[in-house]
Amino acid sequence: MKRIILFLATNLAVVLVVSIVLSILGIGRPGSGTSMAGLLAFSAVVGFAGSIISLLMSKPMAKWSTGAHVIEQPSTATEQWLVGTVHALADRAGIGRPEVAIYEGAPNAFATGAFKNDALVAVSSGLLQSMNKEEVEAVLGHEVAHIANGDMVTLTLIQGVVNTFVVFLARIVGGIVDNMLNKGEQRSGPGIGYMATVFVCELVFGLVASMIVAWFSRQREFRADEGSARLLGSTVPMQQALARLGGLQPGALPQEMAASGITSPSGWAALFSSHPPIEERIAALQQLR
Repeated sequence: MKRIILFLATNLAVVLVVSIVLSILGIGRPGSGTSMAGLLAFSAVVGFAGSIISLLMSKPMAKWSTGAHVIEQPSTATEQWLVGTVHALADRAGIGRPEVAIYEGAPNAFATGAFKNDALVAVSSGLLQSMNKEEVEAVLGHEVAHIANGDMVTLTLIQGVVNTFVVFLARIVGGIVDNMLNKGEQRSGPGIGYMATVFVCELVFGLVASMIVAWFSRQREFRADEGSARLLGSTVPMQQALARLGGLQPGALPQEMAASGITSPSGWAALFSSHPPIEERIAALQQLR
């Protein structure tokens, strides 16, 4: 769960900071000489800036937030097997060999990175200790499939689109509130009502946007499960890995990394979850030929 959660948090932070600065400067404010088309273009620049910056920061942020140790030179048989397996899967998937890392924590794994040929695959110590090699290989295949499918780039584009509408609609609402408070008075810049409304709307709309991005992420999980099955030539290992994870306490991952992890929450948190229920994922694998 870490990768996506951190991605979403970084994205929202960037959008809010940029928006606040520009709001104070009066840039992109409706009624300040900016047309609707101009406001939409402005919103797209701000919206995509947040998602692209989050994407470019995803790998270093992932390493920092998990304390992941990148294996430069394998020092144990487990590390040697892990690196060799990830590289073999990457070769099979037709992508560049990603960095391989281990971090301390309960069973989980993630993949991240802005580019297919410069990515990171990390697994927790808990996952290595609780699964057999065939199951770990299935999880690694799932993460490699995320990279091969370009899921982080896809989510970045989706996030950029929803960010655009978040910024755009927040400013429309802010302009309406500001005009109501202004009551026809002439001002050279935006009032406090405008800035406060934009800030609140971006927070609220941003949460709704995160739900939309999470829904798309859940659909990508099914594809990654299928990708793992294709890389291994069987659906059984991935089914067994998911079943085992279903009986274990999942490891919590940092925010922007959730989309590439393996496990997911339930209840209301499921609306913001980047992963479908494990039962649904197993059922989908069982339907594959």
